[in-house]
Amino acid sequence: MKLPKHYMAAISAFIIWGFFSIVLKPLYLYPSLDILFYRVFACIIIMLLINIAFRRDKIKETKNYFTALTKKEKRNQWLLIFGSSLLLTANWFFFIYVMNHISVKAASFAYMVCPILTTVFAWFILKEKLTKLQWLSVFLSMLSCVILSYNSFTSALYSVVIASTYAVYLVLQKRITMPDRFVLLTLQIGFTALILLPFYKPYSGPVPTEPLFYYFIFMIAVGFTIIPMFLNLFALKGINSSTVGILIYLNPIIAFTLAIVYYDENVTLIQAMAYFVIVISVILFNVGSYLKLKEQDMPVNRPSVN
Repeated sequence: MKLPKHYMAAISAFIIWGFFSIVLKPLYLYPSLDILFYRVFACIIIMLLINIAFRRDKIKETKNYFTALTKKEKRNQWLLIFGSSLLLTANWFFFIYVMNHISVKAASFAYMVCPILTTVFAWFILKEKLTKLQWLSVFLSMLSCVILSYNSFTSALYSVVIASTYAVYLVLQKRITMPDRFVLLTLQIGFTALILLPFYKPYSGPVPTEPLFYYFIFMIAVGFTIIPMFLNLFALKGINSSTVGILIYLNPIIAFTLAIVYYDENVTLIQAMAYFVIVISVILFNVGSYLKLKEQDMPVNRPSVN
């Protein structure tokens, strides 16, 4: 059985984000807020140009979609979109700060907590169901996070903040019914830009003059924001939040490996064991997802007619 395109989109998004440190670490000398400002502003400029140049039909489709909604439905959708933007703003700032000023391990640990919170929020808010094998995976994930938090309480504290913002963001996306996900992402990042704009002048540093800064900002905007965010939103159209949440573990597993192999960060035996448990939990959860999908694809046996 082939994995569905929505499932592959989610996997691709989190694999891309796993390598985020490669383009973010070279900017460690710049303030976290400056990186966030230029990342968001670059994203919205690029996305607006793409929509105006190539996707005017989708803009019209979105306009017609909002026109057809009731007053209450419009208010709810706009509140969800604006709330998503607030969550993205907080998540991106804290992630950049932790990655560049604490450690790559601490940033990767944040996305170890996120799947657990996403699964809990999806179960509580969206009433999404999990198989026994998937609940076993969640339990193992919790166990590994408890082990890591015992080893570093500060990292765990930052992780809860980062993980909570992204977990709630993921769950909210299931409540947004806009037909085109790229236009939705444009609106979310547009609101994020508007939220940050008043803070740019009083809190930004000197305007960067090095061309390399803008090269990495462009890479972050296109390769590590627009593309994976779109894949993520597309995935949520076809699979539930808890499955997407568990697939987030691909991100910290790759980031943790880079921290050891590429950045030469010290890793304790406890940390290594905890990440090994995470790998097992990811395998178990996805086996559970695969079996569930296989059952859905199995033809129903009907009695033959003589």
